[in-house]
Amino acid sequence: MKSATLYKALFLALGVIFLGYMVHGMGIDVISTNIQKTGFWFIPIIGSWLVIYVLNAFAFKAIIEEPQLPASNLSFRKVLRLTITGYVINYITPFVALGGEPYRIMLLKPALGMRKATSSVLLYSLMHMFSHVLFWLASIVLIVAYVPLSTVMLTGCGIMMVVGVLLGFWFIRVYKRGVTVSTFRLLEKIPFVKKKATAFFEEKKDALYEIDEQIRILYAERKPRFYTSLGLEFLARVVGCAEIYFTAQAIGLEMSVVQSLIVSSGSSLFANLIFFFPMQLGTREGGLALALQSIGLSANAGVFIGIVVRIRELVWILIGLLLLRKTNMQPIGEANPVEVVADKL
Repeated sequence: MKSATLYKALFLALGVIFLGYMVHGMGIDVISTNIQKTGFWFIPIIGSWLVIYVLNAFAFKAIIEEPQLPASNLSFRKVLRLTITGYVINYITPFVALGGEPYRIMLLKPALGMRKATSSVLLYSLMHMFSHVLFWLASIVLIVAYVPLSTVMLTGCGIMMVVGVLLGFWFIRVYKRGVTVSTFRLLEKIPFVKKKATAFFEEKKDALYEIDEQIRILYAERKPRFYTSLGLEFLARVVGCAEIYFTAQAIGLEMSVVQSLIVSSGSSLFANLIFFFPMQLGTREGGLALALQSIGLSANAGVFIGIVVRIRELVWILIGLLLLRKTNMQPIGEANPVEVVADKL
């Protein structure tokens, strides 16, 4: 487990650096002032994300667990810890925010095997993204129904709707046929990488075909779990609007629940279009300002909401790093005295 220990140490160090960078960049005074300005509402803002992570963990567990595979029946606390720490690693990963996926595979591998661990993490990542697309589509409907739109904005919504529907069909296709084999087939056609891609595919093709088969099985033969996981992830997206609504209440901004859904969706869409920034630096604030302006509210309020969101992220990054620090890099499906202690949240 030497590589796992190094992996953990690397992300602990990276997390501490980014946490210090964000605190320094915002300033202790700014953080303190905005927490005081938010007042009591800061508690439900932080708490709403515990609800989100719990829903995420239930969605992840629904994918991992198979009745015919007793080792997959992991305790919910372990899955919750893995969910939170994985997302925290993604927060601090400088590019594409994918560092949490190898971490999850690493901890699941001893209990589930490499192929089941990989397919479970891949399936959950796909589900997380698919729910985001569905949330955007639902939000476009709300925008058209509740927001006065110019011809340009209506055209933009139409384009986003078409793109969202196409993405939705792509996800369904992936669930029906898998994605790993087709990805490597595509890489084999790209100059400079095709030689390595071909060599890797030839060496690992049995494993890649099995991973694709497990992806297909979830959609074709485990539909109750598929829809349970998707429903929980979509619900988590809806609950994610709560922090914007609570923050608006803290500063006396007259924002309805529907408007908070629109603002949350619009800002996340903008931020994800520029997905390679660590912690979406600067992109979320711009998205919040644009989304607030689109529903007739002051764009300046987006600055305060953005700061509060950053502080919430800092709090959960700290919690995640503490959980990561206490995590014993032993098989997550095995019980041992050290892990029992580290397993407590």
